[in-house]
Amino acid sequence: QVKVVESGGGSVQAGGSLNLSCVVSGYSYSSGYMGWFRQAPGKEREAVAAIWTDGSRTYYPDFVKGRFALSRHRDKYTFYLQMNTLKREDTAMYYCAISATRAGLPLRENAYSYWGQGTQVTVSS
Repeated sequence: QVKVVESGGGSVQAGGSLNLSCVVSGYSYSSGYMGWFRQAPGKEREAVAAIWTDGSRTYYPDFVKGRFALSRHRDKYTFYLQMNTLKREDTAMYYCAISATRAGLPLRENAYSYWGQGTQVTVSS
C-alpha cells in the first residue's frame, strides 16, 4: 500500500522560506511523477511543482518559477520542496502526491493516484 506523508509546514513572514518534505513508502512502480499541490480556502487546488520519480526532470508553473525548487533525496522516495521569497498568496494547504505512471501531465491533478493529508503553510505580512 502506498503511503504519502508531508511535513514541514508552518508560519512564516513574507519574504521568508520553508522547506517541505514528502516521504513515500510502499511505492513499487517503475516510474512516475511526484508532485506538490496547494489549495487555499475558496480556491481550486493547483500544482506548484512536479518531478519525475527518478529525479531527472522538474516542472513548475510560472507563478513559482525562481522561488520554489523541488528535489529528490538520494533515498529514492523522499522529496523536498524548498520555498523561498514566500508571499501572502502562497498561504494554503500543501499536498504531496505520487503517480503510478508518467501517462498524464505532471502539473495536472488527474495524473496522480496517491495523496498525502496535507501540511499547512501560512505566510503573514
